[in-house]
Amino acid sequence: KTFFKIKDKNYICCVLNSIASNQMLLLTRACEDLEKERQDREEEKVRYLGEKLPPLQLSGMSLEELQNLCKELHGKIDIVDEERYDCESKVGKHNKDLKLKVQDLGGKFKKPALRKVRVSADEMMRALLGSKHKGSMDLRANLKSVKKEDVLTTEVGDWRKNVEAMSGMEGRKKMFDTGGGAQ
Repeated sequence: KTFFKIKDKNYICCVLNSIASNQMLLLTRACEDLEKERQDREEEKVRYLGEKLPPLQLSGMSLEELQNLCKELHGKIDIVDEERYDCESKVGKHNKDLKLKVQDLGGKFKKPALRKVRVSADEMMRALLGSKHKGSMDLRANLKSVKKEDVLTTEVGDWRKNVEAMSGMEGRKKMFDTGGGAQ
């Protein structure tokens, strides 16, 4: 679908060329700005180091003076390390706060209602492995078939005869020989 009718192809080409040239101008301007920012950072770094670290003059110093200078430098290093640690912890806390705010702005995530889908093992393996899947995964075919044994039924007769037969040593011997007796 076209939203407008093209009357003059040269006009369209001019418009597209002007858009491209504007984009190129924006890109060159952005590159210049980035380069300027990098130079400003370098100048700031040199100025800061010049302030904080004056040039050392070690010639003509005695051993005690050198040791004192080392102690001063170690003290300054400790202070800088403490400041660095404090800044890192502040930035870490700030990042956590920002992440929480972003999550809050995004709203609560609602889990979609999932549907039950019946998928056979073959279809699942084809979906996971693709063309590598060979053969069938009929799990029921791998199961052993078990025949149901007929439950031994004992004749229910006079219970007194059964008790008399099992009483005494002879009854116990019968139970032992038959593996549990008839009950």
